[in-house]
Amino acid sequence: MTSEQQVLWITEAGGRFQIAHREVPRPGPGFVLIKIEACALNPVDNWSQRTGILVDKYPYIAGNDGSGIVEEVGEGVSELKRGDRVFFQAAFGDHRGTFQQYVLVDVPLIAKIPDNLTFDQASTIPLGFATAAIGLYQKKRERGGVELVAPWADGGRGKYAGQAIYIPGGASSVGQYAIQLAKLSGFNPIITTASAKSEAYCRDAGATHVIDYKTVPYTSIPAVVKEIANGPVGIVYDAISTPESQRADWEVLRPNGSLVLSLPSTVKASKGDRWVVWTYGAVRGYDNEEFGREMYGALPGLLADGSIKSNKVELIEEGLKGIPAALERLGSGKVSGVKLVARPGELERPELCRYS
Repeated sequence: MTSEQQVLWITEAGGRFQIAHREVPRPGPGFVLIKIEACALNPVDNWSQRTGILVDKYPYIAGNDGSGIVEEVGEGVSELKRGDRVFFQAAFGDHRGTFQQYVLVDVPLIAKIPDNLTFDQASTIPLGFATAAIGLYQKKRERGGVELVAPWADGGRGKYAGQAIYIPGGASSVGQYAIQLAKLSGFNPIITTASAKSEAYCRDAGATHVIDYKTVPYTSIPAVVKEIANGPVGIVYDAISTPESQRADWEVLRPNGSLVLSLPSTVKASKGDRWVVWTYGAVRGYDNEEFGREMYGALPGLLADGSIKSNKVELIEEGLKGIPAALERLGSGKVSGVKLVARPGELERPELCRYS
């Protein structure tokens, strides 16, 4: 194994991403060293670069989603061995992001990749799936969830049969996983918004009704949703959470209903009879660790039997070098219906972006 690796880091808030070299770390007790085969890009990577949010110190390595091969195990690790194919959610800070070739990860929050998934596909899962799952099933608190019974818990599969749910942003990564989880939980109808080109993608995930937000303005969406659901709905999971979509959410939600947001609330949560939560999608922090262990324990089986499917992948070229331009695309809203994925070990790639 090499002693040095390439990384992509930021040296100051608002600074440019830079390729650099640093030593490959060694795993301590309870940790493993993973050679990263694929890393997925997320909006939070843009926010960290521009604003310094979640940055503990500089230089800082961003990247929250990863998959790869266990290279070395630390003392006391028995669940994993060298050569295991795994996926994981990285930690914020301490050079533990996924925009590098090797990373240290603590064992309880790693899952083995089932044989039916590639590294690229597996890398799309951790943050998006956790954000959807925490928002729906974590304990009821302002940065938690709405405390539904998870489909991997006793009695959770199909528990909410016949109840309507509305999930704006069904073609987003979080929206895709929220739809799939809603299907496992039994919700019906499952109503979402997406462009016409993403309708099939959303229906394949489990949506029963897809509203084209490009032809139906958000001011008209509440009436459409309530017609489909025969009235206001009890659960809204807003995977995009723009001010426009949140205003529509509020009109859709019934008294005593619950609204899950992926961004801060712009609606008046003080209206008293409805619960609003801004979910925190990381399995580290906000007391999410125990939930994360249960979730990661269930995920390999759900992926192996097809109950949960990964996002559609767009593979960006040139490995770490291609990430900054891809993040600019992501930040400008020009990415829909795919998850951007890089392979940190590939330093140059002559062919065009590919899809899988």
